[in-house]
Amino acid sequence: MAERTDEGRGRLGHRLSSVAVALGCVLFLGGFVWGAVLYKPYTVPTDSMDPTVQAGARVLAERVDGDEVRRGDVVVFRDSVWGTVPMVKRVVGVGGDKVACCDRDGRLTVNGKPVDEPYLRGQGRDSQEPFDPTRIPKGKLFLLGDNRQASLDSRVHLEDADHGAVPRSAVQARVEAIAWPAGAFGMLPEPSGFADMPGGTSERGPLPLALTAVVVGAVLVLGGAAYGPLARRRATSARRRPG
Repeated sequence: MAERTDEGRGRLGHRLSSVAVALGCVLFLGGFVWGAVLYKPYTVPTDSMDPTVQAGARVLAERVDGDEVRRGDVVVFRDSVWGTVPMVKRVVGVGGDKVACCDRDGRLTVNGKPVDEPYLRGQGRDSQEPFDPTRIPKGKLFLLGDNRQASLDSRVHLEDADHGAVPRSAVQARVEAIAWPAGAFGMLPEPSGFADMPGGTSERGPLPLALTAVVVGAVLVLGGAAYGPLARRRATSARRRPG
């Protein structure tokens, strides 16, 4: 009777392990494909976004339309005036905004409101070069690097017809996370300084959910696959046990 119970438990265990492997494969492959469809990896070419994203880092950017971009987003864009390679900068102003630097505390202002940007390299009056108030044309974006002392960004192009702004159509993706180096792996910090402005900030994409599906799927596959060898070892030990 006890032997039949053990056999029944063994069959149940094998069924559950098979289900775990199947479900794990679905989650792992589904999460991977989902992430690959919605996100694209980019290599950051310069140190203009340091310390948020360092030069040479690999980032994961959600494929979005330029019309979805909001203040505070870190975007990948390509504009012939800026060069031939995709660039990574932060959106600090959208069409109709008046952007200037700096207030008494050295902060950027948007429509006269100072913006707290804790992600900048250095803080205070010496962290940014001042520039006069600039009105952003409709359908354009004003872009700055987080390394304000070294970034070649919209400020360099202020004398252009568009006052240094780039068209929304130039945006290819919105950066959400750093994938490499491993020590910097993680989601970018929320640009909370722009949250109270009209339109607010962008919501996180599905990247955390896709990564969770991949990790859970891998655990289920490995756990389910390991059940068979462990069960056989346990059965062998039981048979060898005296009595």
